[in-house]
Amino acid sequence: MGGRTLKQKTKILKTGKLDIDILKKFLERNVILDPQVVIGPKIGEDAAVIDLGKGTNHYWVVTSDPITFTTEEIGYYGVVVNLNDIATMGAIPKWFLATLLFPEGSESRIIEKVFRQVHNACQQFKISWIGGHTEITPGIEKMILSGHMIGEVKKNKLVTTSGARAGDLLLLVKGVCIEGTSIMAREKEAELLKRGISSSLIRKAKKFIFDPGIEVLRAARIACEVGSVHSMHDPTEGGLINGMIEMAWASEKEIEVDLEKVLVYKESRILCQEFGLNPLGVIASGALLLTVSPSDLSPIQKAFRKNSIPFQVIGKVKKGPARVLKSDQKGRKELKPFPRDEILKIY
Repeated sequence: MGGRTLKQKTKILKTGKLDIDILKKFLERNVILDPQVVIGPKIGEDAAVIDLGKGTNHYWVVTSDPITFTTEEIGYYGVVVNLNDIATMGAIPKWFLATLLFPEGSESRIIEKVFRQVHNACQQFKISWIGGHTEITPGIEKMILSGHMIGEVKKNKLVTTSGARAGDLLLLVKGVCIEGTSIMAREKEAELLKRGISSSLIRKAKKFIFDPGIEVLRAARIACEVGSVHSMHDPTEGGLINGMIEMAWASEKEIEVDLEKVLVYKESRILCQEFGLNPLGVIASGALLLTVSPSDLSPIQKAFRKNSIPFQVIGKVKKGPARVLKSDQKGRKELKPFPRDEILKIY
């Protein structure tokens, strides 16, 4: 071409989770070389699954997740968001690794505090912290934790996001925007006080990571022990809406949902309203989506009520195109994914 080079068009990306269409294109190029990989990278699946080979009746379930939105309680966050991914596959989290990156100028007491948070969280959930990497990193403004969790599940007990079946009921455990509520309160406390939000509400919102809590391990274990769970998913970035859409895409099913049945906590509504956020699109760790056949609903209902775990049937799975339809008095309307998590509007 006469010595000239053609510049390839490129897109400048915004902060947040990579656009699903771009990610899907990249993943399609990935080739799995090892036949022991049962589930590799796939939109909607919370973790990879590895067959350990002949002579074992267990799979390893492996996941990775960073903490980038907040630094308070980052050690607890890091452990729990990773164990959630293991739990939604029907597995038990066993081993944790963490890469901890601290900005220049960090004090040793801060690093010690994070180590203590990780250690305590692992002890709480009976997980062994087996390794990782820690460094002072140039070019970053705040600490980053990238966690990696390995769990085990019996081969006949594996649950996947793609396992939803036509005729299933869609259950939502706890409410939405739990993690996002805590992040808003922790990251924007001074601004919220200036806006007239009470200190008592902010204190309660900060504690949302512990109560109602961002972990779903307990609910996932109970559901799997008493019923036949076809599918589970942990809605994180993009909130409940994106989580349901990921379930529909992974299972190649149509999901019809009644959003009026979705629990949004009072504190979440107030803080979302202050920042102009849609709570259904805010990072939602702590909520759990699962699908079961109608015949399995009763034992799961009884077990959840016995253990004081709030839940609601919010929809149903149908044959049809992979999409989520909102159903109300006005009719049915397809829900589109949020291009970015709503929480990013506060930064």
